[in-house]
Amino acid sequence: MVIGASGGIGHAFVTLLQENTRCKEVVGLHRHSAPRLDFDDETSIASAADALRGGGKFHLIINAAGLLHTEGCMPEKKLGDVSYAQLEATFRVNTFGPALVLRHFCPLLDAQRSVLAVISAKVGSIEDNRLGGWYSYRASKAALNMLLKTAAIEVKRSNPHAVLVSLHPGTVSTALSKPFKGEQIGRAAPDAAGDMVGILERLTPEDSGGFFAYNGERLPW
Repeated sequence: MVIGASGGIGHAFVTLLQENTRCKEVVGLHRHSAPRLDFDDETSIASAADALRGGGKFHLIINAAGLLHTEGCMPEKKLGDVSYAQLEATFRVNTFGPALVLRHFCPLLDAQRSVLAVISAKVGSIEDNRLGGWYSYRASKAALNMLLKTAAIEVKRSNPHAVLVSLHPGTVSTALSKPFKGEQIGRAAPDAAGDMVGILERLTPEDSGGFFAYNGERLPW
């Protein structure tokens, strides 16, 4: 299952998994899918999980939805740019929605080895923050990492073979990175998806609750 399947990275994940002969079926969820999943509509998250519950368990669930900027808001460069509106919009997509995904979709993970991954970002690392700026995006990803880590501890008690991880995709050439020279410095979305699937295939239950980059590097919180 890929949540945020209409975005650049999400669509690349769907295509890659559909071409994988080991993958029997791929479910892509977004605002206009059936079932529908929209982080602006809390009830749609639970409804989507309920609609899929009868179809069996999932071996892989990826949340690829994310927000860095909108038409009216770019990442904050200084404290004077911080506002309720941007904080709320960014946290809704990057933190609140994924938190509800963890709540409603972790029970859909297979009892054998299964993986739930959320796309985070290295700029969400508090220890690695050396440049400052991008307040709401950094904070929303740091909060996402904490939610993931906490959920991994709980899920391990009932599903010890499940692996819950945060992933840093690197700079990818998508609409999210376009204002920041993503087309020039970023990797193609299919390449990024391939890198991350390769990492997910190698992870073990002992890695659950971790934060990993697309190249396998374990990142500091």
